[in-house]
Amino acid sequence: MALLEVEDLSVSFARRGQRTVRAVDGVSFTVDTGEVVGLVGESGCGKSVTSLAIMGLLPKQPGLTVGGKAVFDGTDLLQLDDRSRRDIRGRDIAMIFQDPLSSLNPVIPIGLQVTEVLTRHRGMKGDAAAKEAAQLLDRVGIPDPKRRLKEYPHQLSGGMRQRALIAMAVACQPRLLIADEPTTALDVTIQAQILELLKDLVRDSGTALVMITHDLGVVAGMCDTINVLYGGRVVETARRRPLFREPRHPYTVGLLGSVPRLDAGRGERLTPIPGSVRDLLPWAEGCAFAPRCTRRVDACVGQPPELVTAHDGRSYRCVNPAPPAGATPAAAPVDPAASADSAATGEAASAGGQVPAPREEEKP
Repeated sequence: MALLEVEDLSVSFARRGQRTVRAVDGVSFTVDTGEVVGLVGESGCGKSVTSLAIMGLLPKQPGLTVGGKAVFDGTDLLQLDDRSRRDIRGRDIAMIFQDPLSSLNPVIPIGLQVTEVLTRHRGMKGDAAAKEAAQLLDRVGIPDPKRRLKEYPHQLSGGMRQRALIAMAVACQPRLLIADEPTTALDVTIQAQILELLKDLVRDSGTALVMITHDLGVVAGMCDTINVLYGGRVVETARRRPLFREPRHPYTVGLLGSVPRLDAGRGERLTPIPGSVRDLLPWAEGCAFAPRCTRRVDACVGQPPELVTAHDGRSYRCVNPAPPAGATPAAAPVDPAASADSAATGEAASAGGQVPAPREEEKP
Protein backbone atom coordinates (compact mmCIF):
# COMPACT_ATOMS: atom_id res chain seq x y z
CA MET A 1 0.00 0.00 0.00
CA ALA A 2 1.23 3.50 -0.85
CA LEU A 3 2.05 5.87 2.01
CA LEU A 4 -0.45 8.40 0.62
CA GLU A 5 -3.20 7.52 -1.83
CA VAL A 6 -5.35 10.38 -3.09
CA GLU A 7 -8.43 9.14 -4.94
CA ASP A 8 -10.94 11.30 -6.82
CA LEU A 9 -10.30 14.34 -4.62
CA SER A 10 -12.63 17.26 -5.34
CA VAL A 11 -12.95 20.71 -3.79
CA SER A 12 -15.75 23.14 -4.67
CA PHE A 13 -16.46 26.69 -3.52
CA ALA A 14 -20.03 27.97 -3.79
CA ARG A 15 -21.15 31.54 -3.09
CA ARG A 16 -24.64 32.96 -3.16
CA GLY A 17 -25.43 34.53 -6.49
CA GLN A 18 -22.27 33.22 -8.16
CA ARG A 19 -21.45 30.04 -10.00
CA THR A 20 -19.81 27.20 -8.11
CA VAL A 21 -16.04 27.05 -8.60
CA ARG A 22 -14.65 23.53 -8.80
CA ALA A 23 -11.01 24.16 -7.89
CA VAL A 24 -10.09 20.47 -7.71
CA ASP A 25 -12.00 18.05 -9.93
CA GLY A 26 -11.23 14.38 -9.38
CA VAL A 27 -7.48 14.43 -8.64
CA SER A 28 -5.86 11.04 -8.01
CA PHE A 29 -2.21 10.18 -7.31
CA THR A 30 -0.08 8.09 -4.96
CA VAL A 31 3.10 8.69 -2.97
CA ASP A 32 5.32 5.85 -1.80
CA THR A 33 7.69 5.95 1.16
CA GLY A 34 10.84 7.89 0.26
CA GLU A 35 9.44 8.98 -3.12
CA VAL A 36 9.45 12.55 -4.45
CA VAL A 37 6.23 13.29 -6.34
CA GLY A 38 5.66 16.51 -8.27
CA LEU A 39 2.39 18.38 -8.80
CA VAL A 40 3.01 20.74 -11.72
CA GLY A 41 0.94 23.35 -13.50
CA GLU A 42 0.16 27.02 -13.94
CA SER A 43 -1.24 29.16 -11.15
CA GLY A 44 -4.91 28.34 -10.73
CA CYS A 45 -4.73 24.68 -11.77
CA GLY A 46 -5.53 23.39 -8.26
CA LYS A 47 -2.10 22.43 -6.87
CA SER A 48 -2.21 24.37 -3.61
CA VAL A 49 -5.89 23.67 -2.94
CA THR A 50 -5.13 19.96 -3.31
CA SER A 51 -2.42 20.15 -0.65
CA LEU A 52 -4.56 22.24 1.71
CA ALA A 53 -7.42 19.75 1.39
CA ILE A 54 -5.09 16.86 2.24
CA MET A 55 -3.75 18.74 5.27
CA GLY A 56 -7.23 19.80 6.41
CA LEU A 57 -6.28 23.49 6.24
CA LEU A 58 -9.02 24.80 3.98
CA PRO A 59 -11.08 27.49 5.76
CA LYS A 60 -14.32 26.15 7.14
CA GLN A 61 -16.94 28.27 5.43
CA PRO A 62 -20.40 27.83 3.95
CA GLY A 63 -20.29 26.56 0.41
CA LEU A 64 -17.05 24.58 0.78
CA THR A 65 -17.41 20.97 -0.36
CA VAL A 66 -14.60 18.44 -0.17
CA GLY A 67 -15.03 14.93 -1.57
CA GLY A 68 -13.03 11.84 -2.41
CA LYS A 69 -10.34 10.15 -0.33
CA ALA A 70 -6.86 10.98 0.95
CA VAL A 71 -5.66 7.79 2.63
CA PHE A 72 -2.46 8.16 4.65
CA ASP A 73 -1.05 4.89 5.99
CA GLY A 74 -4.52 3.32 5.95
CA THR A 75 -6.35 6.32 7.45
CA ASP A 76 -8.61 8.57 5.39
CA LEU A 77 -7.54 12.08 6.39
CA LEU A 78 -10.74 13.61 5.05
CA GLN A 79 -12.86 11.63 7.52
CA LEU A 80 -10.94 12.64 10.66
CA ASP A 81 -12.20 15.15 13.21
CA ASP A 82 -10.15 18.27 13.93
CA ARG A 83 -8.42 16.85 17.01
CA SER A 84 -7.33 13.65 15.28
CA ARG A 85 -6.12 15.62 12.27
CA ARG A 86 -4.05 17.93 14.51
CA ASP A 87 -2.36 14.89 16.06
CA ILE A 88 -1.19 13.76 12.61
CA ARG A 89 -0.43 17.20 11.21
CA GLY A 90 3.05 18.28 12.23
CA ARG A 91 4.01 14.84 13.54
CA ASP A 92 3.44 12.48 10.60
CA ILE A 93 2.63 15.00 7.84
CA ALA A 94 4.15 18.46 7.62
CA MET A 95 3.92 21.29 5.13
CA ILE A 96 6.26 24.02 3.92
CA PHE A 97 4.22 27.00 2.80
CA GLN A 98 4.83 29.26 -0.17
CA ASP A 99 5.31 32.61 1.57
CA PRO A 100 7.34 32.36 4.80
CA LEU A 101 6.71 35.98 5.80
CA SER A 102 2.93 35.47 5.94
CA SER A 103 3.20 31.91 7.31
CA LEU A 104 5.24 32.86 10.39
CA ASN A 105 3.63 34.80 13.24
CA PRO A 106 5.16 38.31 13.07
CA VAL A 107 4.83 39.05 16.81
CA ILE A 108 6.34 35.82 18.18
CA PRO A 109 10.10 35.04 18.15
CA ILE A 110 11.29 32.28 15.85
CA GLY A 111 12.37 30.19 18.84
CA LEU A 112 8.88 30.00 20.32
CA GLN A 113 7.39 29.03 16.96
CA VAL A 114 9.86 26.17 16.52
CA THR A 115 9.62 24.93 20.12
CA GLU A 116 5.81 24.92 19.89
CA VAL A 117 6.04 21.97 17.50
CA LEU A 118 8.45 20.15 19.81
CA THR A 119 6.21 20.73 22.84
CA ARG A 120 3.00 19.71 21.06
CA HIS A 121 4.23 16.51 19.43
CA ARG A 122 7.40 15.46 21.26
CA GLY A 123 6.63 16.61 24.80
CA MET A 124 9.83 18.66 25.09
CA LYS A 125 9.95 21.73 27.35
CA GLY A 126 12.29 24.42 28.60
CA ASP A 127 16.00 24.14 27.91
CA ALA A 128 15.62 20.78 26.16
CA ALA A 129 13.19 22.25 23.61
CA ALA A 130 15.38 25.35 23.11
CA LYS A 131 18.47 23.20 22.55
CA GLU A 132 16.65 21.02 20.03
CA ALA A 133 15.29 24.11 18.25
CA ALA A 134 18.81 25.53 17.93
CA GLN A 135 20.02 22.22 16.51
CA LEU A 136 17.18 22.27 13.97
CA LEU A 137 18.07 25.79 12.82
CA ASP A 138 21.70 24.76 12.53
CA ARG A 139 20.71 21.68 10.54
CA VAL A 140 18.90 23.79 7.94
CA GLY A 141 21.86 26.13 7.59
CA ILE A 142 20.91 29.17 9.68
CA PRO A 143 24.08 30.75 11.13
CA ASP A 144 24.30 31.59 14.85
CA PRO A 145 21.09 29.64 15.65
CA LYS A 146 20.96 30.51 19.35
CA ARG A 147 20.77 34.21 18.55
CA ARG A 148 18.23 33.66 15.76
CA LEU A 149 15.87 31.92 18.21
CA LYS A 150 15.31 35.28 19.92
CA GLU A 151 14.68 37.21 16.71
CA TYR A 152 11.37 37.94 14.98
CA PRO A 153 10.50 36.94 11.39
CA HIS A 154 11.01 40.50 10.06
CA GLN A 155 14.60 40.42 11.32
CA LEU A 156 15.46 37.44 9.11
CA SER A 157 16.14 37.41 5.39
CA GLY A 158 13.77 35.62 3.01
CA GLY A 159 16.07 32.62 2.79
CA MET A 160 16.38 32.37 6.57
CA ARG A 161 12.61 32.58 7.02
CA GLN A 162 12.15 29.75 4.53
CA ARG A 163 14.78 27.70 6.35
CA ALA A 164 13.00 28.36 9.65
CA LEU A 165 9.77 27.02 8.12
CA ILE A 166 11.63 23.93 6.95
CA ALA A 167 13.07 23.47 10.46
CA MET A 168 9.55 23.57 11.91
CA ALA A 169 8.32 21.11 9.28
CA VAL A 170 11.05 18.51 9.92
CA ALA A 171 11.15 18.94 13.72
CA CYS A 172 9.23 15.70 14.29
CA GLN A 173 10.80 13.80 11.36
CA PRO A 174 7.48 13.47 9.48
CA ARG A 175 6.89 10.57 7.13
CA LEU A 176 5.38 12.88 4.48
CA LEU A 177 6.46 16.42 3.67
CA ILE A 178 4.43 18.70 1.38
CA ALA A 179 6.36 21.65 -0.09
CA ASP A 180 4.10 24.26 -1.70
CA GLU A 181 6.33 26.25 -4.08
CA PRO A 182 9.10 26.64 -1.46
CA THR A 183 11.40 28.64 -3.78
CA THR A 184 8.97 31.15 -5.29
CA ALA A 185 9.90 34.24 -3.27
CA LEU A 186 13.65 33.57 -3.10
CA ASP A 187 16.53 34.83 -5.21
CA VAL A 188 18.26 32.40 -7.54
CA THR A 189 21.17 31.41 -5.32
CA ILE A 190 18.96 30.81 -2.27
CA GLN A 191 16.61 28.73 -4.45
CA ALA A 192 19.40 26.31 -5.23
CA GLN A 193 20.38 26.09 -1.55
CA ILE A 194 16.81 25.36 -0.43
CA LEU A 195 16.40 22.64 -3.07
CA GLU A 196 19.69 21.04 -2.05
CA LEU A 197 18.55 21.16 1.58
CA LEU A 198 15.28 19.40 0.73
CA LYS A 199 17.19 16.74 -1.22
CA ASP A 200 19.44 16.08 1.77
CA LEU A 201 16.49 15.84 4.16
CA VAL A 202 14.67 13.35 1.93
CA ARG A 203 17.81 11.28 1.39
CA ASP A 204 18.88 11.23 5.05
CA SER A 205 15.49 10.57 6.66
CA GLY A 206 13.62 8.64 3.95
CA THR A 207 10.77 11.15 4.11
CA ALA A 208 8.34 11.14 1.20
CA LEU A 209 8.02 14.54 -0.48
CA VAL A 210 5.23 16.12 -2.51
CA MET A 211 6.75 19.03 -4.45
CA ILE A 212 4.21 21.58 -5.69
CA THR A 213 5.70 23.91 -8.28
CA HIS A 214 5.37 25.52 -11.69
CA ASP A 215 9.15 25.43 -12.24
CA LEU A 216 10.03 22.51 -14.52
CA GLY A 217 13.69 22.90 -13.60
CA VAL A 218 12.82 22.06 -10.00
CA VAL A 219 10.81 19.08 -11.21
CA ALA A 220 13.63 17.74 -13.37
CA GLY A 221 16.11 17.95 -10.53
CA MET A 222 13.91 16.71 -7.67
CA CYS A 223 11.00 14.48 -8.65
CA ASP A 224 10.69 10.76 -9.31
CA THR A 225 7.09 10.87 -10.58
CA ILE A 226 5.36 13.92 -12.05
CA ASN A 227 1.64 14.74 -12.14
CA VAL A 228 0.70 17.57 -14.51
CA LEU A 229 -2.51 19.38 -13.49
CA TYR A 230 -4.81 21.54 -15.56
CA GLY A 231 -8.27 22.81 -14.69
CA GLY A 232 -8.30 20.88 -11.42
CA ARG A 233 -7.49 17.48 -12.96
CA VAL A 234 -4.37 15.45 -13.58
CA VAL A 235 -3.86 15.44 -17.35
CA GLU A 236 -0.60 13.46 -17.47
CA THR A 237 1.37 11.26 -15.07
CA ALA A 238 4.78 9.80 -15.84
CA ARG A 239 8.22 9.15 -14.45
CA ARG A 240 10.58 12.08 -14.75
CA ARG A 241 12.79 10.96 -17.66
CA PRO A 242 10.00 9.71 -19.99
CA LEU A 243 7.95 12.86 -19.34
CA PHE A 244 10.76 15.19 -20.40
CA ARG A 245 11.86 13.04 -23.32
CA GLU A 246 8.45 12.59 -24.94
CA PRO A 247 5.49 14.39 -23.33
CA ARG A 248 2.16 13.19 -24.69
CA HIS A 249 -0.43 15.69 -23.46
CA PRO A 250 -0.39 18.99 -25.42
CA TYR A 251 -0.40 20.96 -22.18
CA THR A 252 2.79 19.22 -21.01
CA VAL A 253 4.31 19.90 -24.44
CA GLY A 254 3.38 23.57 -24.04
CA LEU A 255 4.92 23.81 -20.57
CA LEU A 256 8.20 22.35 -21.82
CA GLY A 257 8.17 24.59 -24.89
CA SER A 258 7.90 27.64 -22.63
CA VAL A 259 11.10 26.83 -20.73
CA PRO A 260 14.37 28.54 -21.77
CA ARG A 261 16.99 26.00 -22.88
CA LEU A 262 20.75 26.18 -22.62
CA ASP A 263 21.11 24.40 -25.97
CA ALA A 264 18.76 26.78 -27.84
CA GLY A 265 20.15 28.73 -30.78
CA ARG A 266 20.93 32.41 -30.52
CA GLY A 267 17.79 34.51 -30.88
CA GLU A 268 15.50 31.45 -30.76
CA ARG A 269 12.11 32.43 -29.35
CA LEU A 270 10.15 30.56 -26.72
CA THR A 271 6.83 28.98 -27.65
CA PRO A 272 4.25 30.19 -25.12
CA ILE A 273 0.91 28.50 -24.57
CA PRO A 274 -1.79 30.67 -26.19
CA GLY A 275 -4.51 32.24 -24.08
CA SER A 276 -4.66 32.19 -20.29
CA VAL A 277 -5.58 29.69 -17.60
CA ARG A 278 -9.07 31.23 -17.47
CA ASP A 279 -9.75 30.04 -21.02
CA LEU A 280 -11.08 26.59 -20.19
CA LEU A 281 -14.11 24.40 -20.66
CA PRO A 282 -15.88 22.61 -17.81
CA TRP A 283 -14.66 19.03 -17.84
CA ALA A 284 -18.24 17.84 -18.28
CA GLU A 285 -18.29 19.55 -21.70
CA GLY A 286 -14.96 18.24 -23.02
CA CYS A 287 -11.27 18.76 -22.48
CA ALA A 288 -10.66 21.82 -20.31
CA PHE A 289 -7.50 22.63 -22.29
CA ALA A 290 -9.30 22.58 -25.68
CA PRO A 291 -9.67 26.40 -26.05
CA ARG A 292 -5.85 26.79 -25.86
CA CYS A 293 -4.79 23.55 -27.52
CA THR A 294 -2.92 23.54 -30.84
CA ARG A 295 -3.93 19.88 -31.43
CA ARG A 296 -7.65 20.39 -30.92
CA VAL A 297 -10.02 18.18 -32.91
CA ASP A 298 -13.79 17.83 -32.91
CA ALA A 299 -13.64 14.94 -30.41
CA CYS A 300 -12.07 17.25 -27.82
CA VAL A 301 -15.47 18.89 -27.21
CA GLY A 302 -18.69 17.19 -26.19
CA GLN A 303 -17.58 14.72 -23.56
CA PRO A 304 -14.67 14.56 -21.10
CA PRO A 305 -11.59 12.66 -22.33
CA GLU A 306 -10.90 9.32 -20.71
CA LEU A 307 -7.65 8.62 -18.88
CA VAL A 308 -5.42 6.53 -21.17
CA THR A 309 -2.71 4.29 -19.74
CA ALA A 310 0.19 3.63 -22.11
CA HIS A 311 2.39 0.53 -22.30
CA ASP A 312 5.20 2.24 -20.34
CA GLY A 313 2.91 2.89 -17.36
CA ARG A 314 2.34 6.58 -17.99
CA SER A 315 -1.18 7.95 -18.26
CA TYR A 316 -2.66 10.97 -20.02
CA ARG A 317 -6.09 12.48 -20.61
CA CYS A 318 -6.19 13.38 -24.31
CA VAL A 319 -7.91 12.16 -27.51
CA ASN A 320 -5.20 13.56 -29.79
CA PRO A 321 -1.90 13.29 -27.89
CA ALA A 322 1.47 14.33 -29.23
CA PRO A 323 3.12 11.46 -31.16
CA PRO A 324 5.96 9.58 -29.48
CA ALA A 325 9.43 10.98 -29.97
CA GLY A 326 11.02 9.82 -33.23
CA ALA A 327 7.72 9.17 -35.04
CA THR A 328 8.37 12.14 -37.37
CA PRO A 329 10.98 14.90 -37.29
CA ALA A 330 8.40 17.33 -35.92
CA ALA A 331 6.82 14.93 -33.44
CA ALA A 332 9.24 15.40 -30.59
CA PRO A 333 8.76 18.75 -28.85
CA VAL A 334 11.82 17.95 -26.71
CA ASP A 335 15.05 16.90 -28.44
CA PRO A 336 15.67 13.24 -27.52
CA ALA A 337 19.43 13.83 -27.63
CA ALA A 338 19.08 16.42 -24.90
CA SER A 339 16.98 14.08 -22.71
CA ALA A 340 15.51 15.12 -19.41
CA ASP A 341 18.64 16.79 -18.16
CA SER A 342 18.86 19.36 -20.96
CA ALA A 343 15.17 20.06 -20.47
CA ALA A 344 15.90 20.81 -16.83
CA THR A 345 17.25 24.24 -17.64
CA GLY A 346 14.82 25.99 -15.31
CA GLU A 347 16.95 25.15 -12.28
CA ALA A 348 20.24 25.69 -14.11
CA ALA A 349 19.16 29.02 -15.55
CA SER A 350 17.55 30.27 -12.38
CA ALA A 351 19.98 28.89 -9.82
CA GLY A 352 23.13 29.41 -11.87
CA GLY A 353 24.36 25.93 -11.00
CA GLN A 354 24.79 22.56 -12.64
CA VAL A 355 21.86 20.56 -13.97
CA PRO A 356 21.34 17.54 -11.69
CA ALA A 357 22.68 14.25 -12.96
CA PRO A 358 20.03 11.73 -14.01
CA ARG A 359 19.20 8.99 -11.57
CA GLU A 360 20.33 5.55 -12.61
CA GLU A 361 17.16 3.79 -11.48
CA GLU A 362 15.02 5.81 -13.90
CA LYS A 363 15.25 3.94 -17.17
CA PRO A 364 13.03 4.79 -20.10
